[in-house]
Amino acid sequence: MTPLILVTAGSSQPRSEAPPAPDRPSISGAQMPTVTMVGGGQLARMTHQAAVALGQRLRVLAENPADPAAQVSPDVVLGSHTDLDALRRAAKGAHALTFDHEHVPTEHLETLVAEGVNVAPPPQALVYAQDKFAMRRKLAGLGIPVPAFVTVSAPSDVTDFGDEHGWPVVIKAIRGGYDGRGVWMPEDAETASHIVTEQLGKGVSLLVEAKVALRRELSAMVARSPFGQGATWPVVETVQRDGQCAVVIAPAPDLDVELATEAEGLALRLAAELGVVGAMAVELFEVDPAAAVPGNGFSGRILVNELAMRPHNSGHWGMDGARTGQFEQHLRAVLDYPLGDTSPLAPVTVMANILGAPEAPAMTMDERLHHLFARMPDAKVHLYGKGERKARKIGHVNVLGDSYGSIDDPKYVAAVRRRAELAAHWMSHGEWADGWDPHETEAGK
Repeated sequence: MTPLILVTAGSSQPRSEAPPAPDRPSISGAQMPTVTMVGGGQLARMTHQAAVALGQRLRVLAENPADPAAQVSPDVVLGSHTDLDALRRAAKGAHALTFDHEHVPTEHLETLVAEGVNVAPPPQALVYAQDKFAMRRKLAGLGIPVPAFVTVSAPSDVTDFGDEHGWPVVIKAIRGGYDGRGVWMPEDAETASHIVTEQLGKGVSLLVEAKVALRRELSAMVARSPFGQGATWPVVETVQRDGQCAVVIAPAPDLDVELATEAEGLALRLAAELGVVGAMAVELFEVDPAAAVPGNGFSGRILVNELAMRPHNSGHWGMDGARTGQFEQHLRAVLDYPLGDTSPLAPVTVMANILGAPEAPAMTMDERLHHLFARMPDAKVHLYGKGERKARKIGHVNVLGDSYGSIDDPKYVAAVRRRAELAAHWMSHGEWADGWDPHETEAGK
């Protein structure tokens, strides 16, 4: 089991304070802080749940009253994250302003900071989650292992890169892509040229990077406070389908302690170097040992893929599987509270995303939930209040393994994963992928 790592600033280091905002209320008596989260999606919705438990108020800047977080938060400001005045309204009186997504214009955030708003993470850190080229260049400058990359200004840039590094290559939109969007993997120069010409014609800035011969994808989730305290969760394995996270296994099975420690230490170092405040996911590629290129104090077996400076899909397992989940931890961090214990509560927890079926089932979601609980009363279901459509993330299921098991037992891990994926498939499709029929079994298991 990967150990918890906590890094705390020494007692001689002064406590970091956000710039004072003239309209930020003091906290006294029964009053608790207000945190503003930009974006009304499922991450804000689940952060609201954590805020309720802590007695805090989460204000949400949402574009639509039907957004997942706007459905549940009593404090909603309607407006766009690209509208500076809307951002100002949402930040007024809040003790911290944080994010459901990274797409707020950097210049707006710099303006808010200049006006005294406590933006967490600050724009000088968040830019490395917004801009993939800035991130790649910064990490390379820090000696952090990343795939080979160059920016793209013409189709020939990709052709030359592919000829040097091998095909296929990975073309990425420098800003705005997520869940497989804004990512292309052309197999040859002709296909690459078509993609580049089309995207540059639309004004999309691009980079190209080498396609890594990876063993699997991992994620190292950390949190950092302004005081300098950091905490990690165990490194997890993420299973991608069609460029989208489908399953998370926590902790990652068959991951040796040395590599897990390297990944956690890398993520903590990045959080400190970049000045991150709040939760951060470091998405990683694990390569086979034979393909590793050690250097700069790293084994060469892990490369950084992406950064997300907010709660992240790879951390959803901790809502039920860790003593402190990512949503509570994010609130603790942005308010500069001491961070919580991230120890896992089971030998393995598997999260499976509920992804919309090609056609929504005739059975209602409520009825599907009823049947799921009849078969799997231990399943923990989190629904986002979204309409159903193909491949859309509409919720997730967490299943904790029994305490007698071991992450080193492949059969045990596979059994927990199977139950989580069966539950998620049932919730999205209204059918049991294993053909289970409650009328043909007494136990209903």
